[in-house]
Amino acid sequence: MSTENNYKIATELKQMISVAQAHHYQIIPEYAEEQALSFKTCAAHTETLQNELQIVFGKEVHLISIHHDDFQKYLSVNYRVNQNKKTNKLSYSDDFLLKIIYEAKEIGSSDIHFEAFEEKCRVRFRIDGKLIERYLVDLKEYPILINRIKIMAQLDISEKRLPQDGRIHINSGNDEFDIRVSVLPTLHGEKIVLRLLSKDSTNIQLETLGFTELELRRFQENIKKPHGMVLISGPTGSGKTTTLYASLKVLNTEFSNIVTIEDPIEYTLEGVNQVQLKETIGLDFPNTLRTFLRQDPDIIMVGEIRDADTANMAIRAALTGHTVLSTIHTNSAWATISRLIDMGIPPFLIASTLNMSVAQRLVRKLCKHCKTKHPITPTLLPEFFSIPKHWKTHFKAIGCTLCHHTGYHGRKAIYEIIPFSPELTEMIKSNQLDITQYLIEKNIPTLQTNAIKLVSAGVTSIDEIYPLLC
Repeated sequence: MSTENNYKIATELKQMISVAQAHHYQIIPEYAEEQALSFKTCAAHTETLQNELQIVFGKEVHLISIHHDDFQKYLSVNYRVNQNKKTNKLSYSDDFLLKIIYEAKEIGSSDIHFEAFEEKCRVRFRIDGKLIERYLVDLKEYPILINRIKIMAQLDISEKRLPQDGRIHINSGNDEFDIRVSVLPTLHGEKIVLRLLSKDSTNIQLETLGFTELELRRFQENIKKPHGMVLISGPTGSGKTTTLYASLKVLNTEFSNIVTIEDPIEYTLEGVNQVQLKETIGLDFPNTLRTFLRQDPDIIMVGEIRDADTANMAIRAALTGHTVLSTIHTNSAWATISRLIDMGIPPFLIASTLNMSVAQRLVRKLCKHCKTKHPITPTLLPEFFSIPKHWKTHFKAIGCTLCHHTGYHGRKAIYEIIPFSPELTEMIKSNQLDITQYLIEKNIPTLQTNAIKLVSAGVTSIDEIYPLLC
């Protein structure tokens, strides 16, 4: 079992000092009183450190010496720094909001949540798909923080009853990135989510996303077809957009005219004409797609097929000799067909235009330094799940300093790819929607099959793929 929870400290204590202070002074808060503070430390010269800390904090300071290994665990769990990505050092500001943003950016957080409740307000970071509480904000200070975000995003600070969306551009001198802002009125105040958008697309490559060798070949063959549609499905946060961008990088040549309509634009790609969705002024997916068809495009990327109008325009674009890439919210690659039919798209049009349907999920990868091997037992799995004969072992997350005692490090995509053959096209036209036997005959692995392979190989854990087994 992961040791992360054993070394977590209360958020009220955690925010007493910054990440930089924790690492510089080698201290972990133990308790705080009006006139005195107490810290855990593994420092050798505690008397010198104590005197310096008393000057820094202006209070009496007590130090508790602990073993170096225990201290490193506290430090790793509560004051993590990005040890693996070579990023520019961001300059921390006296501005509390900028401090939060820079810290989240530096440790690889994708989203920052500002939430108000009856007795407290909190700030949480999403790291590797999981939310972690980082700060508590005083009830009186929370509205000031919210207004500061609204001002930076050029939103209406007087409007507290309706949702608002905006954008913030950050340029610290060492790093430049955009932030998507979403404001939602709740019972006890406004909730804001900041999505950190990286402009750097250099690390996005199809080869590193998680495809098997066979899946990669099938995927590349279908995105390179001169016309037709490729749809990628999955829940929010499953990496669909990243897969689209990696595809565009492959297709982006001096001979191609690529246009995209996105909400938001998460990465900027040189040589690609990217359009930001603005529904308030009528710049929505269907209207923009109509304009795209008059822009002599070769490849069109639609951020998401949300409704029947967008689906119809995407189908029309694919029928008129264009390659269309998009995402859609369904549970599997084959469920995309049912979703399009529900939107009113005739099966014969789907069969004529769809080149490939892809489903994907993101799972956390086990830390290779501390995972442990165990035999498979039925109690670990859903009640009615039939264990494949070849699946004998799995690996558990333990936790070490290198993975911040979470037991995991990074994430990997799992794919289900269905290329559309003439045989499958005929099945769609005749409304034969059960293709289980077809997938087996054509050696097309499902999300569940690929997930089990990753667990068996020790890449991820049963906990991460459990929803796919139900």
